[in-house]
Amino acid sequence: MMKGFVGVTDNDWCAFLSQQPEIDEVNFWQPGGTGQFRALAPGEPFLFKLHAPHHYVVGGGFFAHSTILPVSLAWQAFGIKNGADSLLQMKRLIERRRPKAALLEDYKIGCILLEQPFFFSSQDWIPIPPDFSLNIVRGKTYDLEQGHDLRLWEDVNLRLHAIDHTFVEIEGVAEPEARYGEPMLILPRLGQGSFRVIVTDAYERRCAITDEKTLPTLEAAHIKPFSQEGPHSVDNGILLRSDFHRLFDAGYATVTTDHHFEVSRRIKEEFDNGEYYYDFRGKRIHVPSNKQFQPSPKFLTWHNENIFQG
Repeated sequence: MMKGFVGVTDNDWCAFLSQQPEIDEVNFWQPGGTGQFRALAPGEPFLFKLHAPHHYVVGGGFFAHSTILPVSLAWQAFGIKNGADSLLQMKRLIERRRPKAALLEDYKIGCILLEQPFFFSSQDWIPIPPDFSLNIVRGKTYDLEQGHDLRLWEDVNLRLHAIDHTFVEIEGVAEPEARYGEPMLILPRLGQGSFRVIVTDAYERRCAITDEKTLPTLEAAHIKPFSQEGPHSVDNGILLRSDFHRLFDAGYATVTTDHHFEVSRRIKEEFDNGEYYYDFRGKRIHVPSNKQFQPSPKFLTWHNENIFQG
């Protein structure tokens, strides 16, 4: 069964994002920050329904991940893709529905990460399904393979084709032209913000080398840089403390294909220092329990051969 979710959406959030050109991801935040969204599997569609009096589906995206983050880190990861032009404006939107929050408080919010977002022109808005109660506060899950639910997906799919929405083919998943009207799973390419957040969660929010858990110091490092055509995929990422990230990117450190940390002799040669980092030489790094999220040997080999200075 392919599911979809119709989420009640902040009207200003939606209006702001619909005006952003070529946006590849959005953070659909939830102000409470008390529980994670679990209604969808990665790749299933999440649709935007405006608040009253606009009872229409006006766009959507494809679910990638759900997490809870301090609002400051959500802003660092997604910037304007949070649906606001500044952190202050984002907090003002959140605090409409979280009135007890202090303006300077770095409170936690729910984050639903959506890829390949799309927005319809007002003339193409879709009336909500007949069983969507106007009393629903957050949203409702639908089975997109039957009845009114299938009709909803067909209406969405029709509009996506009309606006020439680009889907990314990943691991053999068919292009939408090959499955027009059929509710099939779409596996979206991650944006930069989603890459950062999902790598952080995949590594259980601790540095793969030092086990540091202070979240603001942790960074998702690309093994093969994006500037070198490295993808925003979790198996091309490692969560590192910021100083280790800089060493890794500069070639003063690497990770072997059997997941051991190595340090270049050039730290000593160039800086007459580095004893702290040499203490980690040969240490086996912590990797995600999910094998599909573990560092790819292909990318690790590329880093060893092209970046690491030996």
